[in-house]
Amino acid sequence: MTVTVRTRFAPSPTGFLHIGGARTALFSWAYARRHGGQFILRIEDTDVARSTPEAVQAIVDGMQWLGLAHDEGPFYQMQRMDRYREVIQQMLAAGTAYHCYTSKEELDALRAEQEAAKEKPRYDGRWRPAPGKTLPVVPEGVAPVVRFRNPTDGVVAWDDQVKGRIEIANAELDDFIIARADGTPTYNFCVVVDDRDMGITHVIRGDDHVNNTPRQINLLEALGAPVPVYGHLSMILGDDGQKLSKRHGAVSVMQYDDEGYLPEAVLNYLGRLGWSHGDEEVFSMAQFVEWFDLDHITSSAAQFNTEKLNWLNAHYIKLADDARLGNAIVERLARGGVTATASPDPAAIAALYKDRVQNLNELADCAHAFYVAPQASAEMLAQHLTEPAKAALADLSRRLASADFLPEVLAKTLKESLAATGLKMPQVAIPLRVVLLGQPQSPAIDRVLAVLGRDEVLRRLERMLA
Repeated sequence: MTVTVRTRFAPSPTGFLHIGGARTALFSWAYARRHGGQFILRIEDTDVARSTPEAVQAIVDGMQWLGLAHDEGPFYQMQRMDRYREVIQQMLAAGTAYHCYTSKEELDALRAEQEAAKEKPRYDGRWRPAPGKTLPVVPEGVAPVVRFRNPTDGVVAWDDQVKGRIEIANAELDDFIIARADGTPTYNFCVVVDDRDMGITHVIRGDDHVNNTPRQINLLEALGAPVPVYGHLSMILGDDGQKLSKRHGAVSVMQYDDEGYLPEAVLNYLGRLGWSHGDEEVFSMAQFVEWFDLDHITSSAAQFNTEKLNWLNAHYIKLADDARLGNAIVERLARGGVTATASPDPAAIAALYKDRVQNLNELADCAHAFYVAPQASAEMLAQHLTEPAKAALADLSRRLASADFLPEVLAKTLKESLAATGLKMPQVAIPLRVVLLGQPQSPAIDRVLAVLGRDEVLRRLERMLA
């Protein structure tokens, strides 16, 4: 019987969707797509003190920006509290869970004794029912927690799709709490109920969850539920080899949008962050889905490489549609208070500069001078706008007044002006760039003139030569 693959991405909304979470989402999404299954988005918001609506929205926005569409959800754990309480009552009735009245003071004293004896701190099962065992007297006015009756012998084992065979002795696990004294369920319990109810077949997540896995497997088996296939992804290190953190820019996926990255570049880069398909470095998401498997995920830590991400981003900008890049120019200039009108055409500016930039912000910076006439520095003007150069620009200006503003016509007009003045191309083109764009370098000057347009070119020349 063929099982339909069902994966999930289950972030906690206590912060933004960071790059590590985005990679987890990508791998889970791609695995479901590869096998014709479903990808579920679940928001694990039971940490009420730290979960915020803003963080939930940031996660949803990040997923939308990346294009990782979910098939079901988003589901919110806080909306499933009645279901969790129902399962807890079932477990109490079945004897797979029990009430524990141990106070915090008693637990602190137990921990101190165990540490003094150089023993691993763990709950000693004093309220765990057993045949012939007399339980302590239930204290008055104390609300109990609910503990899971963990097996005491044997091992919990699973074949991790990334890390290989993992075995944990049940003797290492204590009877952990599944519901607090106020009745709220705990993380490991909610995850298990959700994975069972949602029919999750494959759990792909960060290796910080490895220690949770044996507890969750035991819970699933106690509920008579199938155990998913697990794959735990190794951490991502920063460029400096240290754990990725805020100082590496790991704040939010949307920060990459702010910094001018294209989502396809970020996705392509994440796809190669701990996974490989031969030596392929550049691939579409369609190719990634076709190739993606769990066998080629490395078990060692992946190292973030900003230089490679920048290279990929530049590659995708070169391939991007000019109209799309033009829209990005308009949007980014608007953030700085500059209105990019239909003239000059933003898409035409994008075509001029797309081969020269690494991100959309650089592209917008290049476009700025087409909408706001720049003022070159006094030093630059003194260096390039010499008397011979001024005379040559005056001659060129007269010729441009009646020329068709097409690149091929403008190139011919420039050559005619050079012949008339006896100067070489750099002696005219560089001062012209300084006058028009405020800097001595630009794409081909005939293309710059064509995009800027006759009226604006003549206006800038006249202002500078007046």
